[in-house]
Amino acid sequence: MLITFRSKAGSEVLMLSEHAGPLLRAAGKSLPDPFPERGVFTPEQLQAAIDGIEKAIVQAPAVKEEEEEDGDKPPVHPVSRPVGLQQRAYPLLDLMKKSLAKGATLSWEAASPW
Repeated sequence: MLITFRSKAGSEVLMLSEHAGPLLRAAGKSLPDPFPERGVFTPEQLQAAIDGIEKAIVQAPAVKEEEEEDGDKPPVHPVSRPVGLQQRAYPLLDLMKKSLAKGATLSWEAASPW
């Protein structure tokens, strides 16, 4: 399911629920199964949420970087490369920091299936 994060402080952030779930748990939200249709971080909750995500990034295992490309192997397409938690979390973390600075709420909801 596609999740849309919104705040008046910045642009929307789109993320698949399988990637958003661990970030929201790190931010202190308890998520039932199935993924909730919507939720919110108040300005008062944002600093703790940011701290939780940053702590999760530090504790996350490093993504194995590709070794120097072997001339005999075809290059790995960027879409096929693994994405680490730091890269995955950056857009949401940036929106959270902007929301905190402006005192705005940050909400999420499942994108409509059309």
